[in-house]
This record gives sequence, C-alpha cells and structure tokens, in this order.
Amino acid sequence: MHTIEQLNNGELQGIQRLKLAEQLTELPREILTLADSLEILDLSDNLLTDLPEWLTELPKLKIVFASNNRFTHLPLVLGRCQKLEMVGFKSNQIVRVSGDALPKPLRWLILTDNQVEQLPEALGHRPRLQKLALAGNKLKALPQSFSKLINLELVRLSANQLEQFPDVLLELPKLAWMAFAGNPFCERVNHTESVPSVSAASYQLNQVLGQGASGVISHANWLNNDDEFPKEVAVKVFKGEVTSDGYPCDELQACLQTGHHNNLVKSIGQVNEEDTLALVMELIPNDYFNLGLPPTLETCTRDVFKADFTLSVTQIEKIVDQMIDVFNHLHTNKVCHGDLYAHNVLINDHGEMIFGDFGAASVYDYLNETQQRGVRKIEARALSHFIDDLLSVCKPREIQTASYQSLRNLALIAG
Repeated sequence: MHTIEQLNNGELQGIQRLKLAEQLTELPREILTLADSLEILDLSDNLLTDLPEWLTELPKLKIVFASNNRFTHLPLVLGRCQKLEMVGFKSNQIVRVSGDALPKPLRWLILTDNQVEQLPEALGHRPRLQKLALAGNKLKALPQSFSKLINLELVRLSANQLEQFPDVLLELPKLAWMAFAGNPFCERVNHTESVPSVSAASYQLNQVLGQGASGVISHANWLNNDDEFPKEVAVKVFKGEVTSDGYPCDELQACLQTGHHNNLVKSIGQVNEEDTLALVMELIPNDYFNLGLPPTLETCTRDVFKADFTLSVTQIEKIVDQMIDVFNHLHTNKVCHGDLYAHNVLINDHGEMIFGDFGAASVYDYLNETQQRGVRKIEARALSHFIDDLLSVCKPREIQTASYQSLRNLALIAG
C-alpha cells in the first residue's frame, strides 16, 4: 500500500506497481510522475466514479484494478490505453460497458458482481482475450461476436440472468474452465441429501485452515456425542450472496451431487439454516500440501509451481491416474468442476491426491445430450492442461523417457 504523501514527495519514483486506497474521489495527477515505470495501477477500495483522460499518458500501463469503487460504467479512457491488458472492476455498480472502453490488447477482463445487463459486440473483437469473469451480473444473453473469442480459455458466467445455455461456449476452441450455475436456464433440482443435515450448534469453530472467494474453512470440534462424526472436522462456512465464481448454494449443491470419491475432499454433513450455509468435511491429514500455485498476472490462466519444485515421471503418472478417475467420477454425476487446476490439488509424499474447491462447479444433468458432451469436452481440455503443467516440472533427466512421452501424448488426446 502506498500513500499520496509518498507520491507527492517523490518517494515512489521507479516503481512498477502503485496501490492507493485513501477514499479517493478522483486520481491525483502526480501519478504521471511515474510514467516511465508504472505498469500496474491498483485503485481498489476507493470512491471513484470515473478515470481521467491523462491515464493515456502512462505508456507502460498494463493492468488497472478498481474493485470496490462507485463506477456505474466502464471508463472510456481504458480503451485508449495502448498497452492495457488486464482490467479489473469487481464489485462496483457498473451497468454500461461500451465497446470503446475495451482496450485492443485486452487479455483479462473482470466485471464480477456488478449490474451489467448487456455486453458490447466489440468484446468479440478482442482476439487476445483469455480470461473473462462475469459472475454476479444481469446478463440475459451473450453478444453474437462471442464466437470470435478464439483464445478465450476461462469464463465465469454464473449468477446471471441467462435464459438459455450459451451454446457458443461449446464452439470456442480453447475454452477449458467455465462456470455457468445460478442462471434461469439451470433447472433447480431438489437439494441433494447425500450427507445429513446438521445444526451449526453441533460444532465449535477453531482456527482458520484456509479461505477463498466463497467461504472460510476452519478446524472444528464436533460437540454431539455420536459415532457418526469424528471428534475433529473441517467446516466451510459460505459467505456472501455472490462470489467470483457464483452463488454459494450452487457450490454446495454441486459438491453434494458429486458424492464420495477417495480422491475428493469428503463431505459428511451440511448446514442449511437461515443465517448459516456450511459444509462439514473430514479433516485432511497434515502431511498433505498444495501441488501447485494459482496462475499469476503473467501466466493468466496457467498454474505455476514453487521454485525448484520437481516431480518424477512415476509421481506424475500416479497423480494423473487419480485425476482421470476423479474426472470420470465428476462427469458420471454430471458435474463440471470448472476449476480443474493443480492449485486445487493436495498431495502427500506418496503421491496420493485430494481434489477440492467446488466454487466454480456447475451441475449439468438438465442439458441435452449434445450440450452435455460439449461440457465434458471443455473440461477435458482443463485435464489436458493439468497434465501439461505437471510435465513442466518433470525432472529434466526423465524428459526423454518413454513414460514422459506417453504422458505427453495423453495430454494431447485429452485436449
């Protein structure tokens, strides 16, 4: 976090990333003193309603974040920023998105949790677009030009007002990760009772184990004296009405419809109370650790790994075999995970895998057979990328082996 005082005093010369959050209603022109170096401008958590024309005088600007402000439209000046690739305006009140506001080099557009009712045809004429986050808006249809997004790899369309499944998604040649739950075309099935309903009074929350867009996972003690539940559990308490992936209730439904599998986080109870929506799960043993790390601003849609992290071909084969089994289980139960990534996988030193995080999952058993096949095909591309990402950290001395080539061929077939 930086301050306007630092900016005015010249203390920030040469920085590439500037973050200002001081209840700003307009941008200080002194930002132009950073024109020679500034690439990322983070204006989240202010009171902004528009951006100034002089933003085009920042020749190296690649990324603008402006979440949690008061924008009702996407600022037109963005479209005139020559190198701007990433635009993030989550949680504003944006209703209007003009095609003129979309920069030509656009790769990543985030408009989650706004009031957008219609997207411009110009969106389809941004051929570099790879990642598009639109959950929690009021979209009733996608522009016809959507079919031209030949490089789109990830899309979030959950929690909108789409009246029909957008078949155009099935035609996009690179789409691998998608979420579409919580729209009018989605049939509201009866709430799955694959695990028993319990009361929030049945457990006591302790330390936080992790958190994401949709909720907080905590260690908890089971208070009731019964043999059905272990004394220690993990509880995911869902938060908010809409997340970056969609509605929490749809995440819960997809998780429960998936059912049990040895390589999935095991659900053992659900809480559906007026003020609490939660999932009770078995604790994951302490010897499990994250397989990968989420995509960076640079990689956009592809996972990264810790420095110097490597896997043997044998380890990769074991992980891939388990993920293929999980993939088949998911789609047998007509659930598209939507976030099939290494960063959602936990492994132990024996290569045993646990997969989780159903935030972007969509149940799809109500779609017609052609659409169902298309959904599975799209997620198969994610599986292909998963294998490819693991091969990127294969031990160098094993790259020439037959087993490595076999995995490479498997990745090609899956995609």
